[in-house]
Amino acid sequence: MKKILVIHGPNLDLLGQREPAVYGRTTLKQINSELLKLAKKHKVSLKIVQSNHEGQIVDLIGKGKNKYLGLLINPAAYTHTSVAIRDAIAASSILTVEVHLSNIYSREEFRQKSLISPVAKGTIMGFGPKSYALGLLALLDLL
Repeated sequence: MKKILVIHGPNLDLLGQREPAVYGRTTLKQINSELLKLAKKHKVSLKIVQSNHEGQIVDLIGKGKNKYLGLLINPAAYTHTSVAIRDAIAASSILTVEVHLSNIYSREEFRQKSLISPVAKGTIMGFGPKSYALGLLALLDLL
């Protein structure tokens, strides 16, 4: 069975209550439930992790090199700041799709640059929780 790593970055554990005008009312638990249903339908296995810690995310990616065929990642705030996560993705050679709930290009100027996009196969953003499902489908199609 194909294995895919799903990583939710910092503060995504607060979805549903954090800035609902930007991120909506859907919780991370609801997003994960939808991803698991979609994975089951497509006969793939998901390892889903949420972390507020950059080093933990780097470790997960690094250790996933020979374990996972794909990575679906919402690096959240680390999108704009983490060379370490960017380098881990590049070093791992894991096929990566980056996702965001909001459209980063319609946000504050400091959010409009992704350090992750250049090492991802593609980026899906701006579709709220559906960004995750679209990202997973894109990843499955690429695999």
